[in-house]
Amino acid sequence: MRGHLAAVDLGATSGRVVVAGVGPGALGIRAVARFANDPVYLWNGQRCAMHWDVPGLFRNVCSGLAEATRQHPDLVGIGVDSWAVDYGLLRRGTLAGLPHHYRDARCEQSADRVHERISHRSLYARNGLQFLPFNTLYQLAGDTALDAADQALLIPDLIGYWLTGRAVTERTNASTTGLLGVDGRWDDELMELLDIPAGLFPGVVDPGTELGPVLPDLAALTGIAGRPHVSTVASHDTASAVVAVPMAPEAGVYISCGTWGLVGVELDRPVLTEAARAANFTNEVGADGRIRFLRNTMGLWLLSESIKYWERDGAAIDLAALLEQAAAGPAPGDVFDTDDPVFAAPGDMPGRIATWYTTRGLAPPSTQVETVRAIIESLATAFADRVATASLLSGTPARTVHIVGGGAQNRLLCQLIADRVGAPVIAGPVEATALGNVLLQARTHGLLTGSLEALRGNVTDDLLVGRYAPRVASTGRVRT
Repeated sequence: MRGHLAAVDLGATSGRVVVAGVGPGALGIRAVARFANDPVYLWNGQRCAMHWDVPGLFRNVCSGLAEATRQHPDLVGIGVDSWAVDYGLLRRGTLAGLPHHYRDARCEQSADRVHERISHRSLYARNGLQFLPFNTLYQLAGDTALDAADQALLIPDLIGYWLTGRAVTERTNASTTGLLGVDGRWDDELMELLDIPAGLFPGVVDPGTELGPVLPDLAALTGIAGRPHVSTVASHDTASAVVAVPMAPEAGVYISCGTWGLVGVELDRPVLTEAARAANFTNEVGADGRIRFLRNTMGLWLLSESIKYWERDGAAIDLAALLEQAAAGPAPGDVFDTDDPVFAAPGDMPGRIATWYTTRGLAPPSTQVETVRAIIESLATAFADRVATASLLSGTPARTVHIVGGGAQNRLLCQLIADRVGAPVIAGPVEATALGNVLLQARTHGLLTGSLEALRGNVTDDLLVGRYAPRVASTGRVRT
C-alpha cells in the first residue's frame, strides 16, 4: 500500500509544506512550499512587543496544502509540527491577539516571579525541564491577557484547530510547557500556585490521534482539494526530528541543529537527578512514550542573524563561499560562550560577538570570514561539551553522534564535532523533522507499521549527507 502525505513543518525562522510518497520500501519527500517566518513588532503602549504572525503563517500553510492536493489529489493525510513553548490565547474559539514570540522581552522578569513561589529544585522534580526563561509556564505567569482568555493552544495545535475545528494538546509539545507533570498529566496544583487557570489547555493526546478532515468551508475557500485527514504527529519539531534519527538503541547521541541546537539521547525514563538539574538538562516526551533527555543550546541562530545583519544594506552574502573560506582559515585562539544571554535577541550579532571578546581582553574576529569561523568553532565546542554531559548523566555511550537538520549540511561544523567528541559523526537527514512527521503519519494511516525502530529503518543511506571520522582534536579554548 502506498500513499501521499503532507507534513507542515514550522520552524522559528521559516516554514515549509513537504509532500512524501510513502509505502513499504519507499520514502521520498519534496517541498511544495517554503516561506519565511519573521516576527512582527507591535506597539503595546509601552514598547514594541515581539509577536508571531500566525494568521500569515496559516495563510501560507493553506496555500502549500492547496498546492500539495493539486499535485496529489489522492493526498491521504496532514500532520503539523512547530517550535515549542509559544501559544495562542482564545476567547470563545477565536484568537485573542497575536501570540507573543519567545524572544520577547516580557520573558525577562516572569521567571523570577515564578521562583518566588517555587524553587528551581522543586519545579524540576515536578516537570523535569531545563530552565529556560521563555518556557510556557513563565510566559503564562506574566501574561496580562490571560484573564480575558478561556483557552490556550500551542502553535501546532492552533494550526490543527484552524484546519479541523478540533482543539487538543499533543503530548510531546505539552511536555515542553513546564505544566505537564512527569506522570504525564496536567499539574493542576502547580497551575493554581502560579495563578494559571486549570483547564486552560485542552486534554492531552498522543501522536497518531485522528483530528478529522479539513473543514469543508476552509477547503473551499483555500483550494485544498479532496478530503485529507489531519492527525497529530510528534508536534514539537525536535520530537519529530528524533523520530527520523537512524540511531541504534542506547548507542548514539543526537544533535538536532537548526535555529537551536538540541543535544541529547533517547531514554525509556526521565533522569531527575540533581546532577541533571544542575547541568540544565531537560526531560521531554518523544514519540511512543520515549524520553528526550537533552540540553537546549544555541544553534545556527548565531550564523543566520550575522548574515541578516551583513545583508541589511542590500549586500548579497554567499554563505557557501563564506563557509569554505572559514574552513580554509585558521581557528581562533579562543572560542566564545554561545549560550551567553547577550546573543539571544535579534540584532547586530557580529558586533555582539566582537564585544564579547574585547570585554574579556581577547582578540575579536575582525572580518566576516573570521566571525563565521569563530561561530562554527564555538558551536562545535558547545555541542561536544553537551554530548559528553548527556552521555555521562544518562549512561549512554557516545559511540556515534547523529546530527540532523540544517547543521548536517555544514561540513566544517560536522568535522569539528567529530574531532572534539572523538567519535564518528553521521550527518543527515537534513529534513529530519518533516521525515519524522511523515513516518508517524504513515503509521497512523496504515502505510507503514511497527515500532519506532522499524520506522527508522525506512531512513536509508540515500537520505544521509555525510560521515565524518575524528581527526586530531582542535585546541580552541572557551572563556566565560
